[in-house]
Amino acid sequence: MGAFANGVEISSVAQWLHAVRRRRARRLLRVHHVGFGRLTRFADANRLLAPPSSSEARVVFFGDSITDGWSRPQFGGFFPSKPYVNRGIGGQTTGQMLLRYRADVLALEPRAVVILAGTNDLAGNAGPVTPDQLIDNLTTMAELATLHHIRVVLSSILPVSDDKLDANGLPLIRSASKPVALLRTVNQRIAGYAAANGHVYLDYFTPMATAAGTLKPELNDDGLHPNKAGYEVMQPLAEKAIADALGN
Repeated sequence: MGAFANGVEISSVAQWLHAVRRRRARRLLRVHHVGFGRLTRFADANRLLAPPSSSEARVVFFGDSITDGWSRPQFGGFFPSKPYVNRGIGGQTTGQMLLRYRADVLALEPRAVVILAGTNDLAGNAGPVTPDQLIDNLTTMAELATLHHIRVVLSSILPVSDDKLDANGLPLIRSASKPVALLRTVNQRIAGYAAANGHVYLDYFTPMATAAGTLKPELNDDGLHPNKAGYEVMQPLAEKAIADALGN
């Protein structure tokens, strides 16, 4: 019998890794290694965060790597001087986000939540997810927020592009799992749900997409995540959506 790592025979792991594409394998291993919901990621930060004062318009940005990366200094930081809380975790799907929704959103008592999610569902980061299941998960988040008197901003999924290269000079293909037509359809459903239920729809897709519906080349470096210029486009859009949600 061969050696074991985390209860799995190494030879079996090697065979599995060779059976799937390299990037997909890394994503799946990362998801299971850190725990499906990653409830510990913000546990300390949440404990240290004081309850909002009566005058504080706290807003939680809840999402995946696109939200998570917004706090990086090279991207200008995360809304300096604003009472906004970043609770994004890279790689997560809406199902994973639901597991930590109470701890990372509801318990923080924000006046509003800005939800940006879905790109990892379509990519299959944690297994196959249908558009219906994606919408169901967003609906659950919105309903829980409403129950707790939290205003809801539902964001579109961002466009993607295939025009960038990885560290080895190979094309980064993002559209295979996220073709333009699918993104537009899902975004239309998010917008429709928001309109029918009194939520704010935050359209990042339209201003960040080319006429063909792909992510503008100057707004990203990897075909998926915004760069500094991308976040500069997103920031005023988010501010406007928050103001609309809070009635300012």
